[in-house]
Amino acid sequence: MLVEMKIRRFNPEQDKKSWWGEYTLTDVNPNDSVLDVLHKVKWTIDGTLTLRRSCAHGVCGSDAMRINGANALACKVLIARLGKEGDAKVKIQVEPMLGLPVVKDLIVDMEPFFEHYRSVKPYFISDRPVPENGRERLQSQADRQKFDDTTKCILCAACTTSCPSFWAHERYVGPASIVQAHRFIFDSRDEAYEERLEVLGEAYGVWRCRTIFNCTNACPREIEVTKAIADVKRALTTGEI
Repeated sequence: MLVEMKIRRFNPEQDKKSWWGEYTLTDVNPNDSVLDVLHKVKWTIDGTLTLRRSCAHGVCGSDAMRINGANALACKVLIARLGKEGDAKVKIQVEPMLGLPVVKDLIVDMEPFFEHYRSVKPYFISDRPVPENGRERLQSQADRQKFDDTTKCILCAACTTSCPSFWAHERYVGPASIVQAHRFIFDSRDEAYEERLEVLGEAYGVWRCRTIFNCTNACPREIEVTKAIADVKRALTTGEI
């Protein structure tokens, strides 16, 4: 299969603005991922191409980027899915995620994203004593089910950087942070839900969400992000967890 790939390039040491690098690759296997093709570009055509990746199996979330206009993990998108069945040529356009500063080429500065993440206290908080029998804090299956979906987040930022509200207001805490807060707000063993709801109830908290569903469509772990945001809005409105 022939692949024509356009990659948005930017090197702050020599470029005043971004530019498009165009690369043609022949004999690409349709079952190769976009990450595989990016590796071929870097290893055989242009070694200056810079990207972030680690596990290459959709677990670490480090290779999130815009592929043909939509956020995705490069390691999970197969070349065959980007063209029509029977196509001998596929065109691919790759860009860094929107809304975060570009460090170089496809790498963005994740610190603003993680600053929002830290603001929701994404960790277990409880003053209850450890059970005397030394066992873990028990929880019913029904209570676990309330937040099971949001435990799947891998902090790739695909949801947050696909959100128009985040593009418009960089102070908006963003879908990923709300998902992380949801995981603890609805955990019956945690005791800091009021603190998290206070953060999410502020001006750039959960109410900046306009229910556009970009975040849900972008999530590589198929988390129902918009539903989780609605759960938090309902908790703020009714006071019920």
